[in-house]
Amino acid sequence: MEKMANEQKVTEAKVSQEHGKGSWEQRAELAQAGLIEHYWNSKLNLFNNLSPCNDLCNEKFHYWWQAHGVDTLVDAYVRTGSSETKGYISSMYQGMLDRNAGVWPNEFYDDMEWLALAWLRAFEATGEEKYKEAALILWADIQTGWNELQGGGIAWRKPQLDYKNTPANSPAVILAARLYQKFGHEEDLAWAQKIYDWQKAHLVDPDTGFVWDGLNREGDGRIDKAWEFSYCQGVYIGAGVELYRVTGDKRYLTDAARTAQAAQERLASPITGMLPSESNGDGGLFKGIFIRYLAELVLVDPSQAAARELLETNAQTLWHAGRDEQRQLFSKSWTTAPDPAEDLSVNLSGVMLMEQMALLEKRGLLHSGSK
Repeated sequence: MEKMANEQKVTEAKVSQEHGKGSWEQRAELAQAGLIEHYWNSKLNLFNNLSPCNDLCNEKFHYWWQAHGVDTLVDAYVRTGSSETKGYISSMYQGMLDRNAGVWPNEFYDDMEWLALAWLRAFEATGEEKYKEAALILWADIQTGWNELQGGGIAWRKPQLDYKNTPANSPAVILAARLYQKFGHEEDLAWAQKIYDWQKAHLVDPDTGFVWDGLNREGDGRIDKAWEFSYCQGVYIGAGVELYRVTGDKRYLTDAARTAQAAQERLASPITGMLPSESNGDGGLFKGIFIRYLAELVLVDPSQAAARELLETNAQTLWHAGRDEQRQLFSKSWTTAPDPAEDLSVNLSGVMLMEQMALLEKRGLLHSGSK
């Protein structure tokens, strides 16, 4: 029955597109329907890691992929208020607990930050206390990752406390700032500012604003400047946006805009404006994360014309060139058709882009409609 309902939803959405009623909201709805139809596992109450899913598909528990799965469902619920989507979010709450031995924390601080962000958004959207409690349990554990090795910062993982990276620090800023905005605890704002200051001092190029990945990964004190990921730019942009929202201090917005410009100059094609493929696996999520927080920058500062243009260019190209029209699934390269089998991470990035475009469209912040 579940599969039939999804097939009906996809059919209705396609008919609407064919009759000229398409919009970014309609495209987001198609993308979400494709995600559920081809990745949802009702036995695990989680998304499959791969579509089509083979016998070994779910052997590994990709905790942080699933966290972004929750976040993407929250996008849909905020947009539609669908009771069906709300049910999937609740199912994932139990599915995550079942797969993670009945507890929320794991050994990776960045993983926990992503899940805490997702549950906090789920709480804000639904008002259900269980999501708030999960987010706060995770936040308490995340704070234990801060230590004075490398001058401060949150470690990447518990067995490697002297390795500090952007993925473990900038999302923590976003989380702490949002917790402060929601509950008004001054200590959360202090955490957000302390972590941000460390990140900016150690892992942001002072000359350009481009964000480096990590420090002391191999125990030699070196910075991984050669790792140029859209992911790192996105989370630092998001950190600046959230601190600007809660403090009104424009230096944070200036930082975010500067990094957005540096990311576009370093990562996007100067000819097409397209972001690069960052492969499958974990890299499949990188562009989606960048897109999510670049859109947040446009939401707080609609004057960011270059950021808006990058979003529109990548979304239009992905929709027309990087999508399987039959399955409503997306490619790791947003300029070419998907492979026969694609990781969950890859498809989530495509769905995120459609959802961010739908949100910007709703706020009247796009120059062009869907075409």
